[in-house]
Amino acid sequence: MLQNQPVLRCLLLALVLFGTDASMVLAADRLSTPAISTTRAEQALLLDISSVGGQLVAVGDQGTIVRSGDHGVTWQQLQTPFSVMLTSIFFTDNQYGWLVGHDGLLAESQDGGVSWRKLLDGDQINQLRLSRLKAWVSELEAQLDSEPDNETLAEQLDTAQWQTEDAAAALEEGPSVPLLDIWFADAQRGFALGGYGLLLKTEDGGQSWQYWGDRLDNPDSFHLNAMIADHRGYLYVIGEAGLLFRSIDQGEHWERLDSPYDGSFFAITEYQNNLYLMGLRGHLYRSEDGLEWQTIETGFSASLVGAITSESELLLLGHGGVVLQSEDGQRFSRIDSGGRRSISAGAGLPGQYVLVGEGGVWALESTNE
Repeated sequence: MLQNQPVLRCLLLALVLFGTDASMVLAADRLSTPAISTTRAEQALLLDISSVGGQLVAVGDQGTIVRSGDHGVTWQQLQTPFSVMLTSIFFTDNQYGWLVGHDGLLAESQDGGVSWRKLLDGDQINQLRLSRLKAWVSELEAQLDSEPDNETLAEQLDTAQWQTEDAAAALEEGPSVPLLDIWFADAQRGFALGGYGLLLKTEDGGQSWQYWGDRLDNPDSFHLNAMIADHRGYLYVIGEAGLLFRSIDQGEHWERLDSPYDGSFFAITEYQNNLYLMGLRGHLYRSEDGLEWQTIETGFSASLVGAITSESELLLLGHGGVVLQSEDGQRFSRIDSGGRRSISAGAGLPGQYVLVGEGGVWALESTNE
């Protein structure tokens, strides 16, 4: 212990005097340091779960990825080359999948989630963002030269210049921006999104990415939390401060929709061709077309952060162990989740649901006959 004291003092001094530089080093370490193997990995904080090829794969704290081939009875921790918090996982088939996490981590699997390879990190994302925003500023300046009285362009230029300055600062601070969700249309076309208005697009399976955040009307760079496609193929992005965006052309262009709520939205899902928005303090809204929203009173105030859907049942998942069940999508009742552990996500299996959140994974018997 005495031999290590000078090293510890140097590290503490670096953290105090050079906090930004030290945080950059720590972030870089998390992005390249393998997750620690434990015998109870399935009990770690887990944030998302996906079913792929008869297997369940869940992701969470400190790079933890666990896999089950027996409907969640037993779990195996997978080796991962990173140790950041993992926030979302998505598969397009039994082989191809992607995950995202803190410090801008984006990784792919081509073997059903058994092994993972890093595609992108926060440093690279900051560079992509800064490059695109600089180009956006130049484009707007050129337009204003020909339309000097255009107030809309002037406002857009102010936004672009501010976001460019912010991106330059982020590049100096290091890979700190979290990715919060990922969605793919197929094995080639997909989006990743996250903190401070971050939106990325790929058309080659994640081998290269473009910064897409400037296509959203989000001048304050509010966080983007989740994305889905509905039965018509329309894409939706939701976020904090009531952000609600829609694209009807595969994500090429986006329109900001009137929001039924100015607080944070954490999840969006579709059930029986109706959309459901879930948010802070139990706020829940339903829409047939994505434009007009009806408030649904559930009687519960816990924040709703996830959902599980089947042909005949909708489950909403939330903080404090809240699970709300509905068959018609309008009347909800609470079912016992087995405790007050907050739930992040879940997967439906025959006769049961497998939930993830605080304390890892656990099973919930289905009440639907």
